[in-house]
Amino acid sequence: MDRHALNSGAFTVVSNSPSVVTVDSVSNAAATPEREQPWAALGLKEDEYAKIREILGRRPTSGELAMYSVMWSEHCSYKSSKIYLRQFGQKVSEKMKKNLMVGMGENAGVVDVGNGWAVTFKIESHNHPSYIEPFQGAATGVGGIVRDIISMGARPVAVMDALRFGRIDDPDTARVVHGVVSGISFYGNCLGLPNIGGETYFDSVYQANPLVNALAVGVLRHEDLHLANARGVGNKVVLFGARTGGDGIGGASILASDSFSAGGPTKRPAVQVGDPFAEKVLIECCLELFQQELVEGIQDLGAAGISCATSELASNGDGGMFIELERVLLRDPTLTAEEILMSESQERMMAIVTPEKLEGFLAATAKWDVETSVLGEVTDTGRLIINWHGEEIVNVEPRTVAVDGPVYERPVAYPAWIDALQADSASKLSRPTSGDELREQALRLLGSANLADKSWITNQYDTYVLGNTALSFPDDGGMVRVDEESGLGFAVATDANGRFCQLDPYAGAQLALAEAFRNVAVTGATPVAVSDCLNFGSPENPEVMWQFSQAIAGISDGCLAMEIPVTGGNVSFYNQTGDVPIHPTPVIAVLGVIDDVAKRIPAGWQDEGDNIYLLGTTGLELDGSAWAGVIHDHLGGRPPVVDLDAELQLAALIAAGSDQSLIGSAHDLADGGLVQALAEATLRFGVGARIWITEIMQRDGVDAATALFSESTGRVIVSVPREDDVKFQGLCEGRGYPVLRIGVTDAGGALEIQDQFTVELDELRRVHRSTLSDAFGPVIGQ
Repeated sequence: MDRHALNSGAFTVVSNSPSVVTVDSVSNAAATPEREQPWAALGLKEDEYAKIREILGRRPTSGELAMYSVMWSEHCSYKSSKIYLRQFGQKVSEKMKKNLMVGMGENAGVVDVGNGWAVTFKIESHNHPSYIEPFQGAATGVGGIVRDIISMGARPVAVMDALRFGRIDDPDTARVVHGVVSGISFYGNCLGLPNIGGETYFDSVYQANPLVNALAVGVLRHEDLHLANARGVGNKVVLFGARTGGDGIGGASILASDSFSAGGPTKRPAVQVGDPFAEKVLIECCLELFQQELVEGIQDLGAAGISCATSELASNGDGGMFIELERVLLRDPTLTAEEILMSESQERMMAIVTPEKLEGFLAATAKWDVETSVLGEVTDTGRLIINWHGEEIVNVEPRTVAVDGPVYERPVAYPAWIDALQADSASKLSRPTSGDELREQALRLLGSANLADKSWITNQYDTYVLGNTALSFPDDGGMVRVDEESGLGFAVATDANGRFCQLDPYAGAQLALAEAFRNVAVTGATPVAVSDCLNFGSPENPEVMWQFSQAIAGISDGCLAMEIPVTGGNVSFYNQTGDVPIHPTPVIAVLGVIDDVAKRIPAGWQDEGDNIYLLGTTGLELDGSAWAGVIHDHLGGRPPVVDLDAELQLAALIAAGSDQSLIGSAHDLADGGLVQALAEATLRFGVGARIWITEIMQRDGVDAATALFSESTGRVIVSVPREDDVKFQGLCEGRGYPVLRIGVTDAGGALEIQDQFTVELDELRRVHRSTLSDAFGPVIGQ
């Protein structure tokens, strides 16, 4: 962000000498109502600036203008999405509330997972910074979401990421991929947190607007839960952690709440700079402060920095706060008051501390060598007052900054292009009929950018640090043990298919929910909660707002049908270049609970002679499929039909099979269909399979290509040891879920589709693994 724009309204000449200036105080603002201010450069609209003047009864000081501009930004205020997000709180059942300890509106959702344990998790975006400066943008995305977990009183135990990049062969994609993956691995590895899963897609719609959605999970005992608010008149407001610098100024208002121009990266100063070693110390320091009961609450400083922390804490507490801003410890002594308020420097926290515990607090931060400054105290004035060297530069009602910002009902318009898109079905595309054609297309899918092995990315992450990882890449979901004694654990998976959402955002959002739900279920865990990261184009585009409204309705209706609550998340608008938005990409993260991680189910078979079953039925559902995109470069038609009741039945069946230890492996069918799932399952542990698809074709009335490439939902392949075969079939029959025995695991070193084709595992492995390494360089550890 241009510091001149920020500072152009900061000072007023008060004498005939141009060198004599004073800070823009509240009294000065009242005395100079006609003064021009850079509200537009700070991202505010004209009517928003007028509303601020109406609220204050005068023009804002430059400090107040800075605070309102960041807190009323799209990124912080949710001003275009708030009217739709309310559905998550309205469409709820008693079952959805049962284990929910903390829901939306806090730093992260918290779920009771049993035995006195709770899990907190959240996913958020760091999209625009990761295009401008990929390494720091992605790294600080991880750091920010981890601090949300810390502020709840939890110990962070795992991270994940959902990534979207441009075309794999575009010259700029390598720059972004190398930076983003390095940033994520650097920050997460230095924190000592396992990266246990996620997803990566390449598509030209994300070329100049990659998506970097970071998820973190923490665990805590019920009694250790803390919420952030500023209660207790006289309690101290303490800033601790890293010093405040000039990085990230305007990140929320200018960078995250606007679109990129076609000119490319221009906003580097607004990207934060992260220090994971400082954050690691901060984690341990915060946990000690909570454990010793030295704080009333802790708020992380992320988007909007001190402006956000002070206004939100005051709004959630007794309503008043007094701050002396010059007490903030600085990395850059040239920063103005306005820049200090807007800075998004990383690794900072704000605590509310009672006076009698301040000495103990300072002793704890000194022990961890964490710099600390007491900025002010909680008051009963109902005002947030900030002074700068004795001058009052902010005097506002905090709720007007943090809570009661503008709420827009943006125009919504049914897209003019969508009927033609939906009419252009993939069913008319030529499908292979011979074994040679099927083999060739199956291998093209396996080696395509979105279905290829992602070890180039995941091998850069530490997946087993802390020693509690039960499942990780390339299994369908990550799993972590919570309690060593009982084996209690959680599983988590993220999913979204922007192609499906482009065709039908309501159905596409539900398909993302269903797939994430299924990916957790196939690990043997029971899905219990959702967090979402909703990535869309500009809210000022009525067609984008239609997509957004449809996606929210789809997710909220789907969650109600599946009785799984949305605990929180993030909205990321303005993901577009010029007038071209990305495909709607609502990333859904589902959290599940498993009583004993020893009963976990991997995604591939390990033993020879197990029977392979297909759960679910297959229809002619190739619209929006990987097959249509890779083989025909086609996107059109309607996405697969999702049956949420069937998904619930399937999840319950797999959970029962896991509990009885009947299932050797389970892998969901999604992108690429049956043939992709079979290839991945064989490659998981290097055990081949003999498969027959004739019965699928006969029962479901489909041809061989549809049987192999369709992306019908509610389907899973499982391997079952021969000695458990009768019990497993009885389980399926008793629950009335469609099941077919389609093959047997085989040590022959090949994937054979009988009467169609055979591919040796060495060839499968070579095709699957070469794509990313050919584009980006050697794979670590291979």
